[in-house]
Amino acid sequence: MSRRPYPGLKSVEAAVPARLHLGFFDLDGGLGRRWGSLGITLDGIETRLTAEAAEAIAASGPSADRAADFARRLVSGLGLSGGAKITIHEAIPEHAGLGSGTALGLAVGSAVAALYGLEPNARSIAAMLDRGARSGIGIGAFEQGGVLVDGGRLDGSNAPAPIVSRMEFPEGWRIVLVTDASARGLHGRAETDAFRKLPPFAPDLSAHLCRLVLMAALPALAECDLDRFAAAVAEIQTIVGDHFAPAQGGRYASAAVADVLEWFKAEGCTGVGQSSWGPTGFILVDGAGQAEALVKKAKKNWAGDGRLGFMICRGRNSGGRVGAGYPAAATSEIRQR
Repeated sequence: MSRRPYPGLKSVEAAVPARLHLGFFDLDGGLGRRWGSLGITLDGIETRLTAEAAEAIAASGPSADRAADFARRLVSGLGLSGGAKITIHEAIPEHAGLGSGTALGLAVGSAVAALYGLEPNARSIAAMLDRGARSGIGIGAFEQGGVLVDGGRLDGSNAPAPIVSRMEFPEGWRIVLVTDASARGLHGRAETDAFRKLPPFAPDLSAHLCRLVLMAALPALAECDLDRFAAAVAEIQTIVGDHFAPAQGGRYASAAVADVLEWFKAEGCTGVGQSSWGPTGFILVDGAGQAEALVKKAKKNWAGDGRLGFMICRGRNSGGRVGAGYPAAATSEIRQR
């Protein structure tokens, strides 16, 4: 039997944070799981929308067409009777390496499901909307935030990769993002083709990357040792970036971002890299004061380049939000179960 919107429910708001994808660590898949990845949930960048009961699907705001497509697929997949009016208040930039597609899919899916009195978890929404095909970091960012490790996708399974480790991002650390408004990371068919054409990945490199995560990055994070954490991230970025270089024309997707990242290295920053397919670059920095001073200098150096943008972020140690609004003043939180 098809479901109608939950009686008396006026609207549902959902917000899903962006994430940094720091790299895959098992591109070989010899143990039956492939990919596996490390990522950080970002504070201050999110996709936020409101879904209201409606007879048909309609969407407005940034990424509206994509949101409407997600809503249609969800309504059909869940056998819902009716539609939803979706208003997107803000959206993570598309194809910038910050997880915009997964965030939008989870925001639309969780809001529409709640509107109809359902509570499917993030993993089931992602699978229904074909999100999380390789990395589970975006799903984990929505569920719980923090610094996340996913265990890779099981061969022959459509289930998103499970989160196998979640740790707090230190309160004092900062992340500087470097963006290029003129570039877009690989996506869609081009991304699929790129993965297909990549050369085989040596099993010993996969083993080394796994060791870097387990025996260097995570212990350093537990001890709030930025130097060691940044060094491990930098080595992961170098190995994975060189492997993906044939598909994106170099270790970084944007030559302009690459120049800025090399400058940050010269300034003494170790934890430098590109999130996913980019073009967004990142720098791990020990404190707000250092981040602000470096960004001030960088903005001065690249003042004439209108493509580049700089943003200082914290890590986010909480997940997304889904809230239900009623005609009366009372509100209800829809928990992800």
